[in-house]
Amino acid sequence: MDALTLFGLFAVTAMLVCYALEDRSHWFVLLFAASCALGSAYGFLQGAWPFGLVEAIWALVALQRWHRKA
Repeated sequence: MDALTLFGLFAVTAMLVCYALEDRSHWFVLLFAASCALGSAYGFLQGAWPFGLVEAIWALVALQRWHRKA
């Protein structure tokens, strides 16, 4: 497994964990936004720009949700 694949695995695992824990604290919403940004970076680095674009949008949506909850 190469470094890019490990980075992608970390990003999507972090997204899953943070999404599952969002009800516990608004900080998990912020961490979810950050992990979506990592997922976006992974998508663009891998060459899957539609995935990168959608993850970037999810990061912005999650950031707005965090701002409302904080």
